[in-house]
Amino acid sequence: MARAADHTEHPRVSVWLHGKASRGSVARRSEQPSGLDRERITEATVRLLDAEGLPRFSMRRLAGELDVTAMSVYWYVDTKDDLLELALDAALGELALPPDDSADDWRAQLRLLAFEYRALLVRHPWMSSLAGTFLNIGPHAMNLARALRRAVGGTGLPQHEQAGAISAVFQFVYGFGTIEGHFIQRCEQAGMAQDAYFQEAVNTIRATPEVAQALRESTGVAGAAWGSGESVEAMREREFLFALDLLVAGIEAMVARA
Repeated sequence: MARAADHTEHPRVSVWLHGKASRGSVARRSEQPSGLDRERITEATVRLLDAEGLPRFSMRRLAGELDVTAMSVYWYVDTKDDLLELALDAALGELALPPDDSADDWRAQLRLLAFEYRALLVRHPWMSSLAGTFLNIGPHAMNLARALRRAVGGTGLPQHEQAGAISAVFQFVYGFGTIEGHFIQRCEQAGMAQDAYFQEAVNTIRATPEVAQALRESTGVAGAAWGSGESVEAMREREFLFALDLLVAGIEAMVARA
């Protein structure tokens, strides 16, 4: 008698390796649902995710947005996860990457990539959850990976240390952009400007002495803003620039040590 495990299917690795990722480009036009293609479906998915967020997204809601049946959408993708993976890569296509023959040094290239990725995470807060879910091996993700390799490859770091340098910079950018994007989203949901939302939170905290003391002693954005009068956006920009400079200086120090 065969064990149940023998019949267990392996989980899908990526839409780029399985499924219908390229079906729209090879199938006969007569077989395709009228007026529909993978690009149009992916663009509508990104719009819906931007407007309503990841928790509310569904294939039925997407089909309604496209004015088609859900089965028409499934002609192009096997699962909802496949579509989300396609949307993630489509969003990465918005990044302005340094050209292959860029004359800028690695510092300028790395800073450009960091600013671009941070802005992307803020524009599309749903990306944060998906970035760690999928392999990110779509064409735009691979273009980003190559740009990062070119930039860090010019630092002078030994090859075996370059992946660590990429992780240090982009894990920081990922965390910073995620928190920034979620904060802005929360302010929009509350119908308040960022400074007004922050000030209301500070005023509420001031009414609780033990929490207020902890806030004064903190080193985060909230602590820096305690009574400073600086805008949330200005504080955030200053801290991002300083943290990025620290990482660049760290890479320079490691190169000098090597």
